[in-house]
Amino acid sequence: MPIFATAFQLLLPLSEASLKVGFYKKTCPRAESIVKSTVRSFVRKNSGLGAGLIRMFFHDCFVRGCDASVLLDPSPANPDPEKNSIPNNPSLRGYEVIDAAKAALEKECPGVVSCADIIALAARDASFLLGKISYKIPTGRRDGKVSINAEALQFLPAPFFNLSQLEASYAIKGISLADQPSD
Repeated sequence: MPIFATAFQLLLPLSEASLKVGFYKKTCPRAESIVKSTVRSFVRKNSGLGAGLIRMFFHDCFVRGCDASVLLDPSPANPDPEKNSIPNNPSLRGYEVIDAAKAALEKECPGVVSCADIIALAARDASFLLGKISYKIPTGRRDGKVSINAEALQFLPAPFFNLSQLEASYAIKGISLADQPSD
């Protein structure tokens, strides 16, 4: 699990330069606790959803940056989104957790908390619930509006990649084997 936390922290800068811990402190003070409570509720019933949320965060961040583009459904303007790509469909899990957290947040503070931040917070909370791995997560991401099926195939490392291939796919994202998250 520590490798996943490190990878997430390294991918965070790819999504937004103005991120900060406590971004919603004034606009939606209970945002993080609402996500945490929602994740806890689902993961207690099905621990596999915790791993699914961590994987969802990775899949979202590795393609276009952490922008929630993995959540976008097909539409007339975007008929073939990442959600339907081979690496994501039907194996990506946790959509119902994100939907429940978003619904709770919309009741508390409508239109404030991005889905991209919900995914990031949910992955952090799942990491803690499953492995007691704790890390601060800066928030302030904005949701993307573009999601392209082919990009998931192009950018996500394949499950059969060897170490050299994995290293190359991370290098494309500016991450090397020597990288360590900064505190």
